[in-house]
Amino acid sequence: MEFLGTTQLASYCGTRKSCLFPDLVPTSTTKDTYRSYYLPGYRSLSSWRPSLLHKVVSVSPSSDTQFNPTGRPPTVLPALRSTLHARYSTRDWHHANMVQLKGSEASMYCAGRLNADSMRLMQDKDQLTYQMQEKTRRNLGERISNIDFWRSELIYELECLLKETQALETAKKRLECAVDEMQGPLKTALECLYQREKRMGIDLVHDDVEKNLIKEVDVFKDHQEMLTKLAQKISQQLGTNRDAQHALEQDLSDKNSAHFIDEKCFNLRNTSDSINFYHGVEKADGTVSVPATWAKFSEDNIRCSQHARANSVKLRDDAEVGLESTSEEMWNHFTNTNLAFNNRIAEVADAKNKLEAQLAKILQEIFQTEDTIMLLERSIKAKEYPLKVAQTRLEGRTRRPNIELCRDAPQFQLVTEVYTIDDTLQTLKKRLQEAHDTLQMLILNKSKLEHEISVKANSFFIDKKCMDMHRVFPSTPRLIGYT
Repeated sequence: MEFLGTTQLASYCGTRKSCLFPDLVPTSTTKDTYRSYYLPGYRSLSSWRPSLLHKVVSVSPSSDTQFNPTGRPPTVLPALRSTLHARYSTRDWHHANMVQLKGSEASMYCAGRLNADSMRLMQDKDQLTYQMQEKTRRNLGERISNIDFWRSELIYELECLLKETQALETAKKRLECAVDEMQGPLKTALECLYQREKRMGIDLVHDDVEKNLIKEVDVFKDHQEMLTKLAQKISQQLGTNRDAQHALEQDLSDKNSAHFIDEKCFNLRNTSDSINFYHGVEKADGTVSVPATWAKFSEDNIRCSQHARANSVKLRDDAEVGLESTSEEMWNHFTNTNLAFNNRIAEVADAKNKLEAQLAKILQEIFQTEDTIMLLERSIKAKEYPLKVAQTRLEGRTRRPNIELCRDAPQFQLVTEVYTIDDTLQTLKKRLQEAHDTLQMLILNKSKLEHEISVKANSFFIDKKCMDMHRVFPSTPRLIGYT
């Protein structure tokens, strides 16, 4: 029997078939006396309502009775009760029982079909849900494997990039150390040139020593500039390497986060405590990439890092070649300069031995010039006090109040005095400089005339001093950047 409130219009129930049995054809002796009774909620389901018609036997027509149109038997008097027939026949009774049984069987058959279809439906949906969940887990597992693959690639490339960056930083330090080490020989060469500028007279000659020193300075500066440019290129490349390193680290960090999230999702089960309903989450698509662009992003980061590493290797090779060529060329110039120094010192010593007899003919004039210089200096010192007095007077008169701040004759005289003393000082200082120049000319004349030996001694002393300074030179390992 069917439960109230259910429907038989579901698709899995198939085509609805009528469970009714054909109504009995009314005979001339029977007539419908009752209307069919509908259970609540079953008026639209007449196909499942047993068609049980209640029929009654009409009374034979007689002279004192008439047909009742309402279908109800007339009132029977006790005197006529023996003449009445039964309201239903035996055949109607058996037919009603048969109809009731067959209707119940039909209801049980439909209910059985519904239950079997429902069980199959639940099994199919359970299997579909299980398969979809397993497929999602497999997809998550494959995604985790892909993330692991790119994580390993990123970690390997990041380690290679860090090693290359460290090697490049070492090369940069070697270049900087080499530049610093070249600064010592360069300063020595410049000091030698500066000291040799102190040679006097004819000894101030552009000889082989000076040529080698100038060439040495130019070579040192050129190599310093070259190594400095290489160091600057390496600095720029280090910046590129750091950018590539940052991109790899950021990508790796994102991969780690995604791996953690996907692994957490992969480990979720129907019995997990952290699951919950999030209605509408499937409608909002917050993704920003597809698998192709996702893989291409990491691939581009790795390629950028590989390109940076290739440039780093080339720069390190250039730095190594530059350091070796610099060291070799500097040593060659160092040897040539030392040989030139030895030859020049021998020549100056020979000239000094020939001119020793002409040492002191012009000393008296030199002494007088020195006295003049001393007197000039004293005179300059003596003029400073009158100048201080005049300037102090002027400064004091600037504090006169109001209208007393007058441009009077003392004011003009003080201004004139200051300008005159200042001009005197300038003249004396100029004369002092001329005296110094005269003294230098006397020394040069002494060297040219009879005291050439002092010039040669000075040249000999300078070259000897420069030779002693030039003997110190960095070793080859230090020139190529090793400390």
